[in-house]
Amino acid sequence: MAPMTADRSIPGYKLLHLLGRGHTSLVHLAQDARGQQVALKIPLEETLRAQEAAERFGNEVRLTLQFRHPHVVQGYAGTPFGPKAFVAVRYYPEGTLCDLLAARAGERLPLEEALRLLADVASGLTYLHRLGAVHQDVKTQNVYVDGGRAALGDLGSAYLTAQGGQSSGSPYYMAPEIYRGESSSAASDVYSLGVLAYELLGGQRPHQGDTYEDLMAAHLTRFAPPLLRLNPAVPRVVARLVELALAKRPQDRPKADALRRTFLAVLGEVPEDEGPEEDACPGGAAPAPRQVGRHGQSAPAPCSPETSPTGEKVGSRWNPFRRRKSS
Repeated sequence: MAPMTADRSIPGYKLLHLLGRGHTSLVHLAQDARGQQVALKIPLEETLRAQEAAERFGNEVRLTLQFRHPHVVQGYAGTPFGPKAFVAVRYYPEGTLCDLLAARAGERLPLEEALRLLADVASGLTYLHRLGAVHQDVKTQNVYVDGGRAALGDLGSAYLTAQGGQSSGSPYYMAPEIYRGESSSAASDVYSLGVLAYELLGGQRPHQGDTYEDLMAAHLTRFAPPLLRLNPAVPRVVARLVELALAKRPQDRPKADALRRTFLAVLGEVPEDEGPEEDACPGGAAPAPRQVGRHGQSAPAPCSPETSPTGEKVGSRWNPFRRRKSS
C-alpha cells in the first residue's frame, strides 16, 4: 500500500485527514499556506510508475487548472508529473451527488432541487463543450454539491477534441457509440446527462443490467421507459428533452445548452447566454424560482460501484477497448 502521509506530503499543505482512496489516488482534506481548506488529490506510487495512469493524472491536473467555471470544480494549484504530483481543488463538505442520494435513501429529490442540480451540471457541460472539451464520465459520483448547487468534477477522462483522447466511460452512463468502440463527443456527454436526469427525476437509471453484456444490449437496442410514467410531476417539456438526450444516434440528441435552458426556464428563470468567461458564483443569489411541485416517494438509483462481467469494479472509470484483454 502506498504511503499516505510523510513520504507523499506536498510542500505548502498540511494534511488534516483522509477523505477517500480511489483506484489511482488518495484524497486528503488539507490546509494550504493561507489557511484555506482544500481537497488534495495525490496519486498513488503505483499510479506514478504506470505510464498510462501517470499521463491520465497529469491530464487531469492540467485541465482542472485550465478550466474556470462556477459549475466545474475549481482547481487551485497542482503539479502534473513527478514524485510530488498533486492537484488541490475546492473542498465540498457535502460530498458528491451520490452521497446526497444515499443520504435521502427511499426518497427522490424534490423536483425543484433536482432541476437546479441538473441545470448546474448542464451549465458546466455547456462550458466544456464550447471550449472543445469532452468530460466522458458524467455520473453522480463526479458531481459535487454545496448548498443545493452542483459542480462537475473529476476530469481524469476529459480531453480537448483538438488534441484527441481515448474513449472511456462508466457502463451505466455510456452512450451507445462508446459501446460500439467509436469516439466520444459532446453528444456522448449529453447521453450521460440524460441518464443522470433519469436518476434524479425518475428515481432510477433508464437501463439496468447485471453484466457488461446486459448493459451493452440495453443501451444499444432498448428504449428507456417514458419519464412521465416514472414521475408524472415532471414537466412535459423536460421529459421530452431528457428522452431525446438518450437517442441512440448522437446527431439526434439536443445540445447540453438546450437542456440547461429548459431546466432554467421551468424553474422560472430567464436563461442567459453561456460562455467560457462566465464567472457567476454557484452559491450566489439567483432569481426566485417558480414552485414546480415535489416528487412522490421512490427509491433512488443505487450509487454502488459498477462491475464488469468478471466482477471487476468499474464504477470510477472504464475503458471499453481493454475489456477483452486476456488474463
